[in-house]
Amino acid sequence: MIAGRTKISGGPYLYTSRQADNLGRYLWEQSIQALLGWVPTLLGIALRAIVYRLILQMDGLAAIEAGVRLRFANHIKLGDRSYLDQGVYIHGCPNGVEIGAGTLIMHGAVLHVYNFRGLPHAGIRIGRDSLLGEYTVIRGQGGVTIGDRVYTSPMVQIVAVNHVFDDPDLPFVEQGITAEGIVIEDDVWIGSGAIITDGVRIGKGAVIAAGAVVIEDVPAHTVVAGVPARVIRQIDGRRGRTRGTVYL
Repeated sequence: MIAGRTKISGGPYLYTSRQADNLGRYLWEQSIQALLGWVPTLLGIALRAIVYRLILQMDGLAAIEAGVRLRFANHIKLGDRSYLDQGVYIHGCPNGVEIGAGTLIMHGAVLHVYNFRGLPHAGIRIGRDSLLGEYTVIRGQGGVTIGDRVYTSPMVQIVAVNHVFDDPDLPFVEQGITAEGIVIEDDVWIGSGAIITDGVRIGKGAVIAAGAVVIEDVPAHTVVAGVPARVIRQIDGRRGRTRGTVYL
């Protein structure tokens, strides 16, 4: 999928159009967050679990810590027992962000659909009982689907977009983007600092070593490492440790 450059007029319209569906919605969402978003401790979590239902979708009870920033909140859905730690930033511009039941989003993580070009498959979907480690970044222009029990260690990047730069006579910002999407199946573990690039599918039960750059599909039940990432081990039930590889 290739999309061209989108131009939007500047000023207040540019700002509000990238924060909410319309000005009224922007004022509503920001007012509620300004009123309750700073309240600390269990009191704040309890208040937000009740009142934030006015601005987002929530199944059961979700825990939202103080200092969480939400944009396009009406396109965000939180599952029962999901958790947003302090400093989390979620930008759900269409087609939205969905976080499954029991999933934890840790401090400083950024989930940004970033769909200002009207891409049809944009969005972020995370399954049940998963965990995004501190400062994990997900960009969802091409669509990111993450399964159940997927864990990322700190500072992982999952980026479902890429710039086109084939024409040497044009600046890359004028050549559009590709947005193919990323799929991460169930029970995947992604080590610290790993980067998952656009168009990749990671199979069930795979392990991505710390610092790996994944540019092609990863088979199920394998360990990949390196830049670019390559299969270094099959996960076949035999005990053992791959020397020189750190996964956390």
